[in-house]
Amino acid sequence: MVIIDTMDPGRAGGRSGGRPDPADRAQLERSPVRWSRVAGLFRPYRWQLSLVVVLIVASSTIALATPFLVRLVIDEALPRQDVPLLAWAVAGMVAVTAATAVLGVLQTWLSTTVGQHVMHGLRTSVFTHLQRQSLGFFTRTKGGEVQSRLMNDVGGMQSVVTSTATSAASNATTVIGTAVAMAALSWRLSLLSLVVLPPAIALTRKVARMRRTITAQRQRHLADLHSQVEEGLSVSGVLLGKTLGAGPAQSQRFAGTSDELVALEVRSQLAGRWRMATMSIIFAGIPALIYLAAGLPATSGGMTIGTLVAFTALQGNLFRPLMGLLDIGVSLTASMALFSRVFEYLDLPVDIDDPAHPVQLGPVRGEVRFSHVGFRYPDGPRPALDDVDLTVPAGATLALVGATGSGKSTLASLVARLNDPTTGRVTIDGVDVRDVMLADLARVVGVVSQETYLLHGTIRENLRHAKPNATDAELVTAARRAQVHDLIASLPDGYDTVVGARGHRFSGGEKQRLAIARTLLRDPRVLVLDEATSALDNETERAVQAALDEVSRGRTTVTIAHRLSTVRYADVIAVLDAGRVVEQGSHEELVDLGGRYARLAGAVQRDAVLAT
Repeated sequence: MVIIDTMDPGRAGGRSGGRPDPADRAQLERSPVRWSRVAGLFRPYRWQLSLVVVLIVASSTIALATPFLVRLVIDEALPRQDVPLLAWAVAGMVAVTAATAVLGVLQTWLSTTVGQHVMHGLRTSVFTHLQRQSLGFFTRTKGGEVQSRLMNDVGGMQSVVTSTATSAASNATTVIGTAVAMAALSWRLSLLSLVVLPPAIALTRKVARMRRTITAQRQRHLADLHSQVEEGLSVSGVLLGKTLGAGPAQSQRFAGTSDELVALEVRSQLAGRWRMATMSIIFAGIPALIYLAAGLPATSGGMTIGTLVAFTALQGNLFRPLMGLLDIGVSLTASMALFSRVFEYLDLPVDIDDPAHPVQLGPVRGEVRFSHVGFRYPDGPRPALDDVDLTVPAGATLALVGATGSGKSTLASLVARLNDPTTGRVTIDGVDVRDVMLADLARVVGVVSQETYLLHGTIRENLRHAKPNATDAELVTAARRAQVHDLIASLPDGYDTVVGARGHRFSGGEKQRLAIARTLLRDPRVLVLDEATSALDNETERAVQAALDEVSRGRTTVTIAHRLSTVRYADVIAVLDAGRVVEQGSHEELVDLGGRYARLAGAVQRDAVLAT
């Protein structure tokens, strides 16, 4: 049987105390949740949940037999020296304890199983749905916020089954059963208990509210402490601290937050202690008053000693479940707020999704066409692309050049549907990429960006992330083409070498070559190279570029680069300025034109970088 400990509001995350957390109320006002939607999550498990309720009611009802068995022992078995009756009564007490224990285990197993299955379904649904979101969602959303909703909020919702719902059923059964049993034993003493309980309940709720305020402050400081650990002890954080000499300042900041947390912990433990001490006196006085009432002729009503003992035991077990029922509204509000936060993510519209009626790509030749393409970011002051019209014949290379912010990466991202054009369309072999299943498009278009991301695993696992069923021979071939196989072979563990967090085990050039090998492993017909060699030194850049030139033959390639050596041999060079194509042609044609590209090429001869 699951009972919420209402005497310790810290266990409920500071949500106890009779009043819902204002943050929970605000969340529900901003994003209301229908009960029918929550019920729908548990509908597949309605029989299991019904059995849980039956087990709870049975356990609470059976437990009420113990005081009556005690009365039987004291009033009947012991005075009469009735050994058989005593044996049956004692056996009944043991049986009651054993039965409630077994029923409690079954109830916990069933409720936890249901809660875990519901949590698993929600967690998987949220993860899958978020993967379908566009890059814009992740650029404007904190990574910690996504992780918190996916892990903490979904995990916290299990309490709806394993704590909130089960405790409500258990507490309600216990309170009703206990009240009936107390009235059956002595209605006079029951009235006395009702007089004493209200001030005790009010005092407890006041203490709980006081503790909730302190607990909220403590949670904020704990969050700050966790953030400082993440920032200061991650690979990037340690590197930044060492290079800036910020280690002592970080340690001092951490010590200050930790010291404040010590004070809050002490306040949390001491909060309301004198009030709780007063309440302890009240609780100690309740049995005394009951004994006094039982001894007075006017109120005893001929009560036996066994009845008195049984009544006192019942009365002592009434307070906690009654408090649990009084706080059920707070628990429900907190639980619904968690559902609201998770449903907010599930209800996010998918900007880039599979088409309702997908078109199957046949044998892909690889012609890429940008037809009057325009694009504007939601918060952009001006269009990032404006009426771009370009054609890249199958097997040809398009190089995009221009100043930072001219729209090069945005244009290239449209080929792989990392973004969708606001106007116009992008086609491969005449098929709009928006009409192709995303999984099919990912097999056709390979992307190597300037920001390399490696998983915290082995080199083999990182490469197979692109093609899970790739053979070792295919891994080696891709690594050779990316000019990284010799490096891998020189490592003690070879392809089983762990790359470390975000690939910090390797240099920037090495990580870039691993990323190139990972993309080449998929053998895409269209390559998008967004400054794929930007992190390499000149010698390595020439080797990798030669490898890319080799694998690009017969494939359509869209490349973005600042180095003249990377783009000068492209079939078509497009110069972008403020999202528009201002020049296009071959290297020789654009140099002879004497326009913007010629000026950029002249700058390269001086600065060795094709940029302004």
